[in-house]
Amino acid sequence: MARSKKYKISLTDDELRILKSVMRKKKTTKTVRNRCQIIIDLDEAYGKILTHGQSAKTNCVCMATVTNTAKLYSEKGIGGIISFNRNVNSGQARRKFDGCAEARIIETACSLAPEGHSRWTLRLLEEQAKIALDVPVSKDTIGRA
Repeated sequence: MARSKKYKISLTDDELRILKSVMRKKKTTKTVRNRCQIIIDLDEAYGKILTHGQSAKTNCVCMATVTNTAKLYSEKGIGGIISFNRNVNSGQARRKFDGCAEARIIETACSLAPEGHSRWTLRLLEEQAKIALDVPVSKDTIGRA
């Protein structure tokens, strides 16, 4: 005997229209487009009802994505599906060491070494960065640059 569905999805006319319009937009990300299609596939009010496995196979995603999308819809509604929230610590976060600061460090590293030293070390560059950039930057960050 099969288990009953934990998250039942029944879209209204307005929600279905919103999902289809979001899918047609060129600026829509692939993730949001997949979420919309999954919800339309699992909808019990309109059209054919697919199982989670069938929806995963037709949308080329894993079963966990289908389950998580259904859970997201049941918790946050249509707004949770069509918005793509990024973590503040992702690649979009502001970097301390931008291109200009990086160029100044490289320029310093390519110049003559200070007196008493045969070459620039990461620790010397770190101290120079504190003076030149007024931003505390670790030697690891300088090494990556």
